[in-house]
Amino acid sequence: MKQVFQILVVLLISLSSCQGKKSQQEVKESVQLLDSTDQAIFNSIREIAGSMSIDSLSLDDRVVEVAKMFMQTAYVGGTLDGNEKEQLVVNFRELDCTTYLENVVALSKALSNDSLTTDDFLNELENLRYRNGKLTDYSSRLHYFSDWIYENEKKGIVKNMTAEIGGEKYNKAINFMSTHVDSYPALKADTSLVKEIRNTENEINKRELFYIPETKIQQLEDQIQNGDLIAITTKIEGLDISHVGIAIHVNDRLHLMNASSKAKKVMISDIPLADMLLNNKFQSGIMVARLK
Repeated sequence: MKQVFQILVVLLISLSSCQGKKSQQEVKESVQLLDSTDQAIFNSIREIAGSMSIDSLSLDDRVVEVAKMFMQTAYVGGTLDGNEKEQLVVNFRELDCTTYLENVVALSKALSNDSLTTDDFLNELENLRYRNGKLTDYSSRLHYFSDWIYENEKKGIVKNMTAEIGGEKYNKAINFMSTHVDSYPALKADTSLVKEIRNTENEINKRELFYIPETKIQQLEDQIQNGDLIAITTKIEGLDISHVGIAIHVNDRLHLMNASSKAKKVMISDIPLADMLLNNKFQSGIMVARLK
């Protein structure tokens, strides 16, 4: 199994290096389809998954195995925002923390089908990424990850486990996007979208949110399962979540599979998640969602 993953990692790295100069342009062309490079990676994932009978695994185990396939993939931020008009962007070569998580979940869910097709994956991805599962415009994207969890719980895709595990109330006003319009090119280009974003923030602020404080993670980490989705809460004013990843236990401690902006690649955290947060002055705790 390890050898199979190494083959895919080599493929991902070689395709990225061969296509690096035009990958940013190709992102702009990914509308309801995969370009040739991403299609090749998708086909390899499908073949490897078939050879390993990943479709027969439980969903949480499937998530872990698919997540491992992207180890060492380059971290690149902002790959969803290179278009004048919101599009269903697919980019397997360059991942940020959210696109890594979304690609892994969408592929894992689509692999439950007897014969995985590109359309299966794209349908799962759109359903995850957008409010009510439909892309309409920039404001329909689930930008705030606590909102992502809430909306995908309504769709029956995940269950928010935070309170059940032992989380505490997360009292925070969410308004970062509407108060930092200059940081979002789409909002600067079309200020009418700001009203929709502000409406979303108002809805989030009506909800009762929970989080597990960084000081409690270690004592509760045995209740978090491999394949759970981890959202890291932040001390940054107006923002709910600053980073996301996938839970994996290593040597009886909870670690994070994630696309790391610091390491510039997809990796498993070098240290346990609890220690990672305690060492970061901007992170405050986690939310946990479990796929259904």
